Amino acid sequence: MNIGLIAGGGCFPLLFARAAKAAGHRVYAVAYTGQADPAIQEAVDAAAWLNVGQVEHLLGFFSRHQVTDTVIMGWVRKTVMFSDFQPDATALAFIAGLTETHDDLLLRSFAGLLEENGLRVRASTFLLPHILAGEGCWTKTKPTAGQWSDISLGWRIAKEIGRLDVGQCVVVQKGSVLAVEAIEGTDAAIARGGRLGGGDAVVVKVCKPNQDLRFDIPAVGMETVKTMQSTGAKVLAVEAGRSVVFDKPEMVSFADANNMCVMALTDKDARLS
Repeated sequence: MNIGLIAGGGCFPLLFARAAKAAGHRVYAVAYTGQADPAIQEAVDAAAWLNVGQVEHLLGFFSRHQVTDTVIMGWVRKTVMFSDFQPDATALAFIAGLTETHDDLLLRSFAGLLEENGLRVRASTFLLPHILAGEGCWTKTKPTAGQWSDISLGWRIAKEIGRLDVGQCVVVQKGSVLAVEAIEGTDAAIARGGRLGGGDAVVVKVCKPNQDLRFDIPAVGMETVKTMQSTGAKVLAVEAGRSVVFDKPEMVSFADANNMCVMALTDKDARLS
């Protein structure tokens, strides 16, 4: 299979490329300049470094390499839309057809554009099912009764901001919402909320209620717990089966060494605890 990888930042695109190659697929990457890891160049059969608005070049690159299936993964700094966005004619027509530019609609519409051009859009985890978050508490440290209360509150708030397509993460402490993720991203929201809390903050990151699991699935990893540790946040709760986890053994070891709790929950776990 010839797979087209649309790569933003982070380690996810690189992990996928290596897994796809190991499975015998050919991988052709469109890597977003200033976002994707330069190492992607050596992990794929060919790569094109493009800006976010170069849709015609993206379609042409995939067509030349007879790509049939695509995946969309990795973060793209939303601020690029306000500072270095240079759309081509196809991108301008695409944007003109949007009723709003929230993440979910934007990605669904972009996936529709790819499919209209004969490209099947696959789930980002279809070759990496093992990185989905397994239910349970992964660390030696468990939540206190007060932290469980904050998890439950944070879960409800995070689901609501997800429904509104604002973000996926909130930071809570002692019944108060300290930070809500928006355009700045998860780590920045954790840092902001953790500083306001001054210790014992709870971080909740969930899938949006109507999330298209082909892309923009919540992700956590070492950077998440390092950011938490630097600002005094103590608990991380993510959604089981609907989030991806990078470097889990190292992440759990770091959390254990710093008396932090990391866990994956379902709606029932979080709301009834």
